[in-house]
Amino acid sequence: MSINSRPNVLEVANLIGDSSRLAMLMSLLGGKALPATDLANVARISPQTASSHLSKMVEGGLLLHESFGRHKYFRLASHEVAHALESLIAIAPPKPVRSLRESDEQKTLRHARTCYDHLAGKIGVALTDRLLDMKLLEESGSDYVLSVEGMEMLRNFGVEVDADPRKRRHYARQCLDWSERRYHLAGSLGAAITKRLFQLKWLERLPNSRAVRVTKTGMQGLASKFGLDYPAVTDK
Repeated sequence: MSINSRPNVLEVANLIGDSSRLAMLMSLLGGKALPATDLANVARISPQTASSHLSKMVEGGLLLHESFGRHKYFRLASHEVAHALESLIAIAPPKPVRSLRESDEQKTLRHARTCYDHLAGKIGVALTDRLLDMKLLEESGSDYVLSVEGMEMLRNFGVEVDADPRKRRHYARQCLDWSERRYHLAGSLGAAITKRLFQLKWLERLPNSRAVRVTKTGMQGLASKFGLDYPAVTDK
C-alpha cells in the first residue's frame, strides 16, 4: 500500500470534532435529508456559517446534498458514516442532563429510534433478541445469519430478504446500541425489516426527531408476530 492510499483519519476526525458540524451530523442520524436552514438552527449558527461547514463535510465525504428549487437538502453520505457516528456515541462519556426537556428527549430516544435506516433502542434490541430466540437469526462472528426458517418467515411477512450483490453493505450486522449497550440488527436486513414496520404503520416517526413511536397496531403486531411483550420492554 502506497503512502498516498492510506486513510486520512485525522481529516475525518477534524471534521467531526467541530461542535457545530457534529450537531448537524447527529441530527441526520435518523436517515432523513434536512435543508440547510434546519441544520443551521440545530447547530445554532448563522446560515452563512452553516453553509461553510456543510460544504466542508460534503467535500470530506461525510454528506451528500441535492437541490430542490432554491433549497439544498443534506443527508449522511452512507450507512458507514452513520455506523461510525453511532460507534462514537457508544464509547463517549455521558453528558449531564440539564433540563426536563433534555431528559424527556433522551427517554424517547432510548426507547425507540432509527439508527440511520434500522431500528434501535430498547425496541430494536428486544426485537433482535426475539429473532434470535425464535431461531430466525443466528450469531456469526460480528454479524448475524438469517436461517432458512427466518428467510421464509420474513419473506411471508413482506420483508425484502434477498441481498443485493450490487450494494457493498453488510447484510445482517451486529450494531452496538449506545443506550442499551447490547447489539441490535443493522445492515440491509435490519433496514428492510424497519422499512416493513413503517409500511404496516407499526412504527411512526416523531416530529423533528429520530425517535419513533410504536403504535397501538404495532404493539399488537409485535406481540402476535414475534412474541414481543411490549409492556415488559417498556418497563425495563
